[in-house]
Amino acid sequence: MLYIMRHGLTDWNKARRLQGRTDIPLNDEGRAMARAAAEEYRDLRLDVCYCSPLKRARETAEILLKDRDVPIIPDDRLMEMGFGEYEGLADSFKIPGCPINLLFQSPEKYKESVGGTETFDELFARTGSFLKEVAEPLLEQGKDVLIVGHGAMNSCIIVQRKHLPIEQYWSNGIPQCKIMEI
Repeated sequence: MLYIMRHGLTDWNKARRLQGRTDIPLNDEGRAMARAAAEEYRDLRLDVCYCSPLKRARETAEILLKDRDVPIIPDDRLMEMGFGEYEGLADSFKIPGCPINLLFQSPEKYKESVGGTETFDELFARTGSFLKEVAEPLLEQGKDVLIVGHGAMNSCIIVQRKHLPIEQYWSNGIPQCKIMEI
């Protein structure tokens, strides 16, 4: 089975700032969320966990799997989508005409990089590579795999696994520290 989880809360999440690849750690509330998830999912069978190398995802995985014999393997392909010059920007939706909003409001129209952002083609290529080279062979062996990542990156994996059109990119919602089976 393939499972996916989004990291716990950070100060930038609370401030509604785009994090992207900026390496923001969990805050105390995010750590508490991860501890609660560890309790909630303590009986879920997992063979291996792959996570983004960014602090917020890695720490979430470490707290979640503390005292469990589940290896945690960081993989750069699971990093959050790069938001370029928009990383750190707060409340982009309050900025009329802000180019990054197209990514969130009309993903099917988000075709080219704006301000150094990662494109969907780039994101799909790297996460698709991870799925094909790592996750799918393990799933074929009957292994239970957990991915701990980020909102946009996790959405990309869900869209690929469920064969959803890009218009439905954000349709699954990725709550923090909740495991979703895909």
